[in-house]
Amino acid sequence: MNARVMCSLPNEQVTEALAKLLELKAQLGTNDGKQTFVLKTPKGTRDYNPKQMAIREKVFSTIINCFKRHGAETIDTPVFELKETLTGKYGEDSKLIYDLKDQGGELLSLRYDLTVPFARYLAMNKITNIKRYHIAKVYRRDNPAMTRGRYREFYQCDFDIAGQYDPMIPDAECLKIVHEIFSELQLGDFVIKVNDRRVLDGMFEVCGVPADKFRTICSAVDKMDKMPWEEVKNEMVAEKGLSPETADKIGEYVQLSGATELADKLLQDDKLSQSKVALEGLADMKQLFEYLTFLGVEDKVVFDLSLARGLDYYTGVIYEAVLVQNQADTQMQQNEHCEPVGVGSVAAGGRYDGLVGMFDPKNRKVPCVGVSIGIERIFSIMEQRMEASEKKIRTTETQVLVATAQKKLLEERMKLVAELWKHGIKAEITYKKNPKLLNQLQYCEETGIPLVAIIGEQELQDGVVKLRVVSTREEVDVARVNLIEEIKKRSCQS
Repeated sequence: MNARVMCSLPNEQVTEALAKLLELKAQLGTNDGKQTFVLKTPKGTRDYNPKQMAIREKVFSTIINCFKRHGAETIDTPVFELKETLTGKYGEDSKLIYDLKDQGGELLSLRYDLTVPFARYLAMNKITNIKRYHIAKVYRRDNPAMTRGRYREFYQCDFDIAGQYDPMIPDAECLKIVHEIFSELQLGDFVIKVNDRRVLDGMFEVCGVPADKFRTICSAVDKMDKMPWEEVKNEMVAEKGLSPETADKIGEYVQLSGATELADKLLQDDKLSQSKVALEGLADMKQLFEYLTFLGVEDKVVFDLSLARGLDYYTGVIYEAVLVQNQADTQMQQNEHCEPVGVGSVAAGGRYDGLVGMFDPKNRKVPCVGVSIGIERIFSIMEQRMEASEKKIRTTETQVLVATAQKKLLEERMKLVAELWKHGIKAEITYKKNPKLLNQLQYCEETGIPLVAIIGEQELQDGVVKLRVVSTREEVDVARVNLIEEIKKRSCQS
């Protein structure tokens, strides 16, 4: 816009135009009249290179196979929701929701997790029974700590069971799934902490916490895995207005942990037994540990009264899986001068029987329980181990390279690779008309391709293909009609 045109505009439009120009200039910058850009990913996000993606796909495959093994089907929901859908569901964490500008008469927000959209989906479609998994990105306007797998954009892997069932059977299966996934991923020792929001609410009640402070005190207790009790107590008293005497009463409970025997002890507790909701929660906790024994996972589960899970929508059992850092990991981090990772929550979930009813008051009877796998923390641990290890990681699944040692055979290579693709073989050719055989073999060694199908004039005349095993350099002539079967057989063996 030139000066003459700007002068003809009203003053307020001139001011607005100048402001936009200054904003654009600040965003782009100038360098002798040339535009300059800062090449970086937004704060709290990252790119993934092929090696990192290979690890990511392996982890996803393990998790999805587990979900499917337990009979789950999958759904998908929009990456953004109506703002009112998310509002009031996350307690103090609601301040971390990403709000979007009004683009067409709707106030929207990026999804904070996959649980609230799932409840909205159930209510909207009048679904009362489903076992589903959902793997997708979520967004939080959080303070990122990327070396510990804490991002603003990240994946969640959720498994949920919705429907009216007998108590603690679906809940036990969710914990079994957590046990299976972390056993298969072999990340090291882990423990699954469990508690019940009804036990927490009953505890707050008998300790004298005002009802309107239950959720905010619950949020403070949830920090006990990161802060010592004295700091948590100080937050309750100084920031949240609780009396020191009440905080001390809470402290007598939240520092307890155990298993079935702790539930028995608390059922006999003079103060806690006065709370009906606490007794219900403790009875269910005893039932849960019985089922966990049947499923063979009770040795990894601990009843921990400090576990609170700050989200508002939990109504019953809650749980969190934590990796236990071993000496090997500690030594590796010291050698690599890395910030420690692998300690902290790597999965969490619980029961949320009232969430669907918040969207559909006429259909409140859709109890739900689920678990979310903390995939980014898992990636951070596995990537750090990858960097410390000399083990080579394949970034492709190519089974065979179609190669030649002679010139003018591009047509034959293309015909053969097309035949392999047609039969489901993962195959490649190099993009040169007359490549050198040595370069083709080196490419296989660099990328980890296990087999080379070599053709030449003599092989074409004899109707065979020379199949070479890259690792052993063994070569064998295979009849062209038998090549597909031979490659599949060798791929299965490897």
